[in-house]
Amino acid sequence: MFLEDRAGVAGGIILILVVLVAAFAPLIADRSMLDVTQTLDQPRYAPPSAEHPLGTDNYGRELWARLVWGARVSLIVGLAATAMSMIIGTIMGMAAGHFSGLFGGFIMRVIDFFLVLPSLLLAIVLSSVLERGVLTIVIAIGITSWAGTARIVRAQTLSAESRLYIERAKVLGAGHWHIIRTHLLPAVMPLVLANTTLTVGSAIIAESTLAFLGLGDTTQQSWGTILKNAMDVSAATSGYWWYILTPGLAIVAVVLAFTLVGRAIEAIANPTLRSR
Repeated sequence: MFLEDRAGVAGGIILILVVLVAAFAPLIADRSMLDVTQTLDQPRYAPPSAEHPLGTDNYGRELWARLVWGARVSLIVGLAATAMSMIIGTIMGMAAGHFSGLFGGFIMRVIDFFLVLPSLLLAIVLSSVLERGVLTIVIAIGITSWAGTARIVRAQTLSAESRLYIERAKVLGAGHWHIIRTHLLPAVMPLVLANTTLTVGSAIIAESTLAFLGLGDTTQQSWGTILKNAMDVSAATSGYWWYILTPGLAIVAVVLAFTLVGRAIEAIANPTLRSR
């Protein structure tokens, strides 16, 4: 069914290529190419050409080499932050949908609080007060982006709770843990999986935004860091269009690929969308 979705297959091919590039970055581009002391004889702000395929930056470093190494950080942050967000959102959503009374109401109020709280603003605050690094960005994005998933999981949990086999399990004396693990988790997992692929793209954009604002790890290469460097040297007004366009297109391509794959998986998991 997934192979019948041309858009999803196209997105999957792009993701496979990006993952392979990130995994074999040391073989594709030697890390010495990122060392500014090794590029003193290279032209600065060289436009794309046969000698410099994607141009060079303000230190003479090849932009294609920075993109290759930046793919690692962008993908790691996107996947790790999404995993944290999905785990928190799934647990909180199932708890809010399964439990009733004061406990269920309290969890729902916590979810509502994080929904109305500007996630980017909270991520900026966390990135500012914690030690800068990739782990800090992962935590900042993961903690601030789980509420939407929790609402979706809660709705799916409430729908599953009304089914007869769960009511039968309660009558037979099944406990909360048995119902959640045996019945509710399998019911919400297809939706969580589809939402995961869609959330990775948002996490990559969030990482690029934080790095662009100067809150990322300056010692690590990422696509957002490249954009931040381009802004620092006023590349947009100085005519160095390749300095901005190259990382921008990389971010758009990967986010679009995750979105296409996510839509395809969502159509498979949701019979209503599949029938359309």
